[in-house]
Amino acid sequence: MKNKPDWLLILLFFLLLIVGWVSIYFTVYQQGGDFSMDSNYGMQLIWIASALFIGLFVLVIHKRFYYNFAAYIYMFFIALILLVFFIGIERSGAKSWLGIGGFGIQPAEFAKYGACLLLSRFLSLHSCDLTKWKQVLIAAVIILIPVGLILLQNDTGSAIPFLFLIFALFREGLSPWILIVGIATVLLFALVVYFSQWMIMVALTVLFLAFIILFYRKRKRFWTLAIVYLCAIGFVFSVDIVYRNVVKEHQRKRIELLLGKIDDPKGSGFNVNQSMIAIGSGGLLGKGFGEGTQTRLNFVPEQTTDFIFCTIGEEHGFVGAVLVILLYIFFIWRIIILAEKCDDAFVRSFGYCIASIFFAHIMINIGMTIGLMPVIGIPLPFISYGGSSLWAFTLMIFTFLSMSKNKSIINMYGTEDDVQ
Repeated sequence: MKNKPDWLLILLFFLLLIVGWVSIYFTVYQQGGDFSMDSNYGMQLIWIASALFIGLFVLVIHKRFYYNFAAYIYMFFIALILLVFFIGIERSGAKSWLGIGGFGIQPAEFAKYGACLLLSRFLSLHSCDLTKWKQVLIAAVIILIPVGLILLQNDTGSAIPFLFLIFALFREGLSPWILIVGIATVLLFALVVYFSQWMIMVALTVLFLAFIILFYRKRKRFWTLAIVYLCAIGFVFSVDIVYRNVVKEHQRKRIELLLGKIDDPKGSGFNVNQSMIAIGSGGLLGKGFGEGTQTRLNFVPEQTTDFIFCTIGEEHGFVGAVLVILLYIFFIWRIIILAEKCDDAFVRSFGYCIASIFFAHIMINIGMTIGLMPVIGIPLPFISYGGSSLWAFTLMIFTFLSMSKNKSIINMYGTEDDVQ
């Protein structure tokens, strides 16, 4: 690799920043009013300027630093999450913020960065073999520690992207069966919520008996099927208990709205309904800059943060929305291309880790604005208003740019042990 950052990735980064700031500006500005640094668009300029400073600082640090200090960075951000339990402030029903002066910092966003670093360090070790359950368990612990702590803060939206790191594990040798089981688990969860648990249990039993008839002569397959069947039945029971007694009422309503089990356009479904109206009203080419009535008149809640994409859809139409999605596709594609070109596993793994995080945020955020995902409060990278997410995403991308522009750790410093 050349000792220069990838300018195409930097260009995509700046394009997304510009799209985000322009969208925020035309959402909140008042006709004929003065430019105000106290407004959301003014504050976002401060966040962007500080993010660029962070990016330049990170860019000059050699990747040996990240390799050696990955565990300490991870533990630092875990400590910040723990600190929230004692001195944190509550916003939108989640106690997940630290107050610093007049600002708030969300440690969960930075914990994603720390988890990506430590997981990449672990995956790059010669002893790491994801065909062994012990190694898979270690990787799972790295991911699930912050997930568990964030869930205790009632911040489901910030916890879910961590689970997408399974794609990075899959790239480094994780069995595809685990990925299949994960997808099947999500599907089974949705079926249990939509139908009654007894209907699902009857369906599973019928399938099990059908497979027994097909494979009755193969004892090994019979016992495998029996174990799968018992696990599925146990999961159905646990989902029903957790869903009825642990998942909060507003979260249940959002899931049931997504699955089409209930219809509540003036209640729990209000945000999504207004968002879909805004996007639909944009038509093919949109209403133009600052002409979005649904967003300008505050029909869409959280329109500069969680629902910023509906502003793009209303003002720039189908064409504008597709162009933004294409920007994101090229952005993630470029990260993966650079990761594959890198000559050591640490950088490659980190590239796939941050690509997985970006993919999670993009898919969930855009999905919830068009009614394909439950509303869980998750920012759109580089476009949504806010400092914590912007800083964290900038840390991820510029750390990767710093890593990918340098030569291999092993080539420059000898063996892996030399840099530990």
